[in-house]
Amino acid sequence: MKMGFRWFGEGNDTVALSQIRQIPGVETIVWSLHDVPAGEEWPMDKIFALRDEVEAAGFNIDVVESVNVHEDIKLGLPSRDRYIENYKRTIEKLGQVGVKVICYNFMPIFDWLRTDLHKEMEDGSTALFYEKARIENIDPFDLVAKINENSALTMPGWEPERLSHLTSLFEAYKGVTEENLWENLRYFLNEIIPVAARHNIKMAIHPDDPPWSIFGLPRIMTSQANFRRFLKLHDSPYNGITLCSGSLGANPDNDIVAMIREFADRIPFAHIRNVRRYENGDFIESSHRTQDGSVDIAGIVQAYHDIGFTGYARPDHGRHLWGEQCRPGYGLYDRALGIMYLWGLWDAAERSAQK
Repeated sequence: MKMGFRWFGEGNDTVALSQIRQIPGVETIVWSLHDVPAGEEWPMDKIFALRDEVEAAGFNIDVVESVNVHEDIKLGLPSRDRYIENYKRTIEKLGQVGVKVICYNFMPIFDWLRTDLHKEMEDGSTALFYEKARIENIDPFDLVAKINENSALTMPGWEPERLSHLTSLFEAYKGVTEENLWENLRYFLNEIIPVAARHNIKMAIHPDDPPWSIFGLPRIMTSQANFRRFLKLHDSPYNGITLCSGSLGANPDNDIVAMIREFADRIPFAHIRNVRRYENGDFIESSHRTQDGSVDIAGIVQAYHDIGFTGYARPDHGRHLWGEQCRPGYGLYDRALGIMYLWGLWDAAERSAQK
C-alpha cells in the first residue's frame, strides 16, 4: 500500500507540503489543477509547475484527483465529443509527467453533498454531517449558497463558476434516467480508456457521495452490483475503481470488505475513512478508528492486506480538531491521525502474516 495525502495547492490549502512531509509513510501528493474548469484541457506549464513544486518537497505526483468530467458528457449532448477530446489530451499530458492513476466521478451536478460542514461532535471536534430530513426539504439553491458562504477556499465539486448555471443544469437533467447515464458513461469509457492504456494510466471512478439519488438526479456508482456492471462496460485493467469506504459506507447495505475481495485487481486507488450512521438516515464523518463509526475499517485494511494491495490509498476526510481553521474535511491533524491508525492496522496485519 502506497500512502497519499490530498493537497489543493499553494494558496488554496491551509496545509503546507512541509507539514505533510512529517507524516510517516506519505509518499504521494494527490493533486489536481483546481483552477481549470471542467471540460478544459490542462495547460502543460501548470502541470510542470505543480510537479516541480511537489517533487522538490520530496513527494511524487502519481495520483490525480480529479480530472472533472463536463456535464455535457454525462448528459450525452452532441458537444460532449469536444470535451472528451480535451480529456484525452489531458490524459496524454499527465502520462508525460508519470501520473499512474486518475480519479474522477460521474455524478450529475453535485460531486458530494452534506448539510453541515462543521457539525459539533461529543468531544468538541466538528465534522461533515448529512441530515436526511433536511435534504428532503431543502431547495438545492439554498444549500449551494450555504456551502459557499461557509468556506473561504474553493470546495471541489462546488466551484462557483460551475454552479452558476444550476437552473439550466437541473432543466437539462429532467428526464435523464439511470439507464441514460449508464449509456453516456459507456460512451465516455470507450473513448478514454484506450488513451489511458497507451499512457499506462489507470482510470479510477469514485463512488457517488452519498450513494443514492438526491434532488431527483440519477446516481449509478452506488453498490457492489453497480460496480460489477461498471467494470463490464469496458473490460480493461485500466478501467478501475476508487473504492471509497466513506462514501459507500453511508449505506449499511454496502459490504465494503466483500467489494475489496471481488474487485481486487481493479482498485488502483482507495479512500479509507469512517462514517457513523444513524437509524434515521443521517450520518457524520467520524474519526478513522473502527469503533468510532459504523464502517469496519480494521476489516477493510485487513482485506487490502490479504489481497496484496500495492495501489495508492489516502485517509480521505477528517474531523476539524483543536481549533484548526481549514478546508472542511481537509485539515492536517485528523488526517494525520488517520494515516497513523491505518499504518498501525497494516503493520499488525504484516506481523500476523509473518507468524
